[in-house]
Amino acid sequence: MKINELEKLFENFKNKKVLVIGDIILDRYIFGKVIRISPEAPVPVVDVYEESYRLGGAANVANNIIALGGKAYLSGIIGKGSAGRIVRDLLLEKGISQEYIFEDSRRTTVKTRVIGGTQQIVRFDIEDRRRLEGKAKELFLSMIKEALKNFDAVIVSDYRKGVISEELCRILVTHKNKNGIFVAVDPKVGHFRLYKNVSLITPNIAEASHGAEVDIKDEKTLIKAGYNLFKKLSCDAVLITRGEEGMSLFERRDSEVIITHLPTVAKKVFDVTGAGDTVIATITLAYISGASLVEAAKISNVAAGIVVGKVGTATASPEEITEVWKTHPYA
Repeated sequence: MKINELEKLFENFKNKKVLVIGDIILDRYIFGKVIRISPEAPVPVVDVYEESYRLGGAANVANNIIALGGKAYLSGIIGKGSAGRIVRDLLLEKGISQEYIFEDSRRTTVKTRVIGGTQQIVRFDIEDRRRLEGKAKELFLSMIKEALKNFDAVIVSDYRKGVISEELCRILVTHKNKNGIFVAVDPKVGHFRLYKNVSLITPNIAEASHGAEVDIKDEKTLIKAGYNLFKKLSCDAVLITRGEEGMSLFERRDSEVIITHLPTVAKKVFDVTGAGDTVIATITLAYISGASLVEAAKISNVAAGIVVGKVGTATASPEEITEVWKTHPYA
């Protein structure tokens, strides 16, 4: 894809509406310098100079859609406490629609990461993983069912915190089969049985190994895992993200499965937090805007290479992607 074609594709992003459904997470970062070891225990003492909050989980997928120029609508659950209010403030600041967010009595998931220099020292989580049940679940599913007709694509961001259910996935697949909408899933170990007949899943190596029941250790087992996922899930495409080895796209074309291996674009890796969110946001937006699935995977590969070079949950912009594209063989 030439630069002018890429730029035209980015223009198309502005007209696309994507509904992101999943587990909303508030990422809290504590930045500091490690100056000494504590006399109380053999642990580093962090001299804190900054604290910040960022959108995580499904909210980060939506944030990536916005950063790329698309229109993002977020659907998930937040609590009524201070963490939920911070999430709402951040969504407002980023221009992400809150129309389909459901408030519940449960606490908002908060992941706190302590960063010493550029190194993550520790992470601690506050969360409630109970599945949504009863009247709350009924209202949530009813809201989703009514909303689906308004969107060009749906992304399911599953962090297994209680939002994604068999009933929800059934609603999405029924809508996909009836209306041809693109449904992409960032999966979670233990939930693969829920994702049958979706358009695309984007597991990492560990998730793909578990979902396919294959220990991926070389190209042969990677290919076997890809075929197994197709057989088990009957989806249209599988994109396995492979860290420093890049990513591999398995795409169904007629009765064949076409495999495309994409080497990594990353020149430096500071933090892989949220890279999967960037991948699924970018490939979805690019595909529904007119790119082929292979072209969309290449663009998402470049975007992922950009965000892992940043500290903390991050996004990639069209301008950043274009700059990398100019000097890359993809062009």
